[in-house]
Amino acid sequence: MAKPQRILVTGGCGFIGSALVLHLVEDLGREVATLDSLTYAANPISLASLDRNPRHRLVTGDICDPAAVHALYAEFRPDAVMHLAAESHVDRSITDPGAFIRTNVVGTQVMLDGARTYWESLDGAARAGFRFLHVSTDEVYGSLPPDGFFTEDSRYDPRSPYSASKAASDHLARAWGETYGLPVLITNCSNNYGPRHFPEKLIPLMILNALEGRPLPVYGDGLNERDWIHVEDHARGLVAVLERGSLGETYLLGGRSVRNNLAVVKALCAAFDRLRPEHGPHERLISFVADRPGHDRRYAIDPGKAEREIGWTPTKSFEDALEETVRWYLDNEAWWRPIREGRYTGERLGLGTPAAKA
Repeated sequence: MAKPQRILVTGGCGFIGSALVLHLVEDLGREVATLDSLTYAANPISLASLDRNPRHRLVTGDICDPAAVHALYAEFRPDAVMHLAAESHVDRSITDPGAFIRTNVVGTQVMLDGARTYWESLDGAARAGFRFLHVSTDEVYGSLPPDGFFTEDSRYDPRSPYSASKAASDHLARAWGETYGLPVLITNCSNNYGPRHFPEKLIPLMILNALEGRPLPVYGDGLNERDWIHVEDHARGLVAVLERGSLGETYLLGGRSVRNNLAVVKALCAAFDRLRPEHGPHERLISFVADRPGHDRRYAIDPGKAEREIGWTPTKSFEDALEETVRWYLDNEAWWRPIREGRYTGERLGLGTPAAKA
């Protein structure tokens, strides 16, 4: 199969999406249309290096808008779709699950319908080569026992509104493949980290709090385990699945870097003690706070299928790349300062519903 040259990426102004778009355009020379509704977690500045690049265009639009989606398919005429747009923060899903159902479930259905209509209009090599890659999360599988690992055969067992909405979107993608023959691929990834990460998530939140000498809030006992993958390794993995994955298959992309949350925070403290010692020792800033409702104990991915079948492997060392991530935030205040002073100031999220708070 020829490598897709024109790719429609949804959610390309988000954390993972921007890393993917930059990789596609700057590293691989592909032509990309980024469809993004520019919600709170999106940041067009992440793609500023592409502002004058003729191979990239940013389309502001909603994946839940059928007319806009169908029109973009017909006008851009992609060789492939990489569907990343999603509401993604578990804490926010606890407070406002409806937004997650709308974007993650309805939005995926609209994208799939648009892809089906467009794909059915194609013929010959264009029809045979078209791909729809649906990007999802390991959270759809629920919580693992100690030392367990998710594989592509793991049973779905979502525990939060976020993971339930992503599980539903995975099932929709598979259903469009089985029912309509749409050439679908699915990936489920572990926790991402790296530059341009919206600071509601663990690592960027801790980095900015440590930089300001603020408390480092750790949920519960801090021993919940996650498998960490650098966002640039993930972007490479998505392209590998798109180009070399078998139709209808699911591939799990993980970094083989399982750490508990407390260990991650302590590693960040050690990095700050080396790089910005003025608030140190930073471990004194760690504070244990009430746990997240329904907090899954362990996620960990066995990426062996992707490694064997498509030749992808993660390349980043967690400890080295974690310090690189800290350095990026230290060097890029212009990226995060407007967020910190406006859209999200570091407050705790997900402790209840709006009705309960009222």
